[in-house]
Amino acid sequence: MGKVMMRIKLTNSVDLGIARRGALPAGDVRTVVVEALFDTGATTLVLPRDVCEKLGLSLEGTRSVRYANGATAEVPWAVVRLEILGREATFDALVQEAGTTPLIGQIPLEALDLVVDPKNRQVSVNPASPDIPLLDILAAS
Repeated sequence: MGKVMMRIKLTNSVDLGIARRGALPAGDVRTVVVEALFDTGATTLVLPRDVCEKLGLSLEGTRSVRYANGATAEVPWAVVRLEILGREATFDALVQEAGTTPLIGQIPLEALDLVVDPKNRQVSVNPASPDIPLLDILAAS
């Protein structure tokens, strides 16, 4: 089994909201397409600082994280619009050093209802819900 890499689209969600209200031309919404690593063992979305700067994302604060080697740290986070295979949603993204590989973890994978096949190194939409993401919720009684 190998690394699963795919191109993803990131958009400044503030720009997008302003453009939807007609106060910013659609062509001025900041977006980038980058190659990302899909890791089902990771929790969330992680982006390099240089990508966040290119998008003009505001840092919202810090979060405590634990790395695979057991080390812990406080890292900044930002809000970004993520699109993969035509499915999109807005997520918090942890911000790491410039030049690191963008990482897609379990939270965005679940929210977008995507399936990772590490054996074939592919990401696909869930075949049980090919048209739109299907999210599982537990109804309160």
